Amino acid sequence: MNSRQTKQLVIGALCVALGVVLPQAFHMIPNAGSVFLPMHIPVLICGLVCGWQYGLLVGLLTPALSSMLTGMPPAAILPGMVCELGTYGLVTGLLIRCVPGRNRIVRLYGSLVCAMIAGRVVSGVLNALIFRAGEYGMQMWLTASFVTALPGIVIQLLLIPGLIVALEKAGVLPRK
Repeated sequence: MNSRQTKQLVIGALCVALGVVLPQAFHMIPNAGSVFLPMHIPVLICGLVCGWQYGLLVGLLTPALSSMLTGMPPAAILPGMVCELGTYGLVTGLLIRCVPGRNRIVRLYGSLVCAMIAGRVVSGVLNALIFRAGEYGMQMWLTASFVTALPGIVIQLLLIPGLIVALEKAGVLPRK
């Protein structure tokens, strides 16, 4: 294992740990997890920083591990969250390398927004067709994915690109 892979593994493990611990601070407030989306942040960061393989793995592991250790997310919504977060990690990792242009901020935002939409679409489709068939519809998906989650979406769009750029400038992450 080379130093780059070791660094990615450490960052991935840190993101899983943050994805389990960070939501605990928010769960003191009723419905804060579905409003502020704290588990999404480390997964999106991992995909952007470590690539699609680590992003996907962190996206799959984080909600499952959190559910086993803390009971959150509950079993009823766990399958949809695993698929949603896995999609976030996969898509951010793929797109950060594929979005054209030299402007790092444009590439970060392009990757982030596309992944956020893709993850929500995957979660909605799977919930409607498989995980919660018959009880999950368009209005429920729109409300949960966009209306209730609007503060979390804003936090992600403000925090993640700025954090990644700051870590690159500080030399903690390599510039891409």
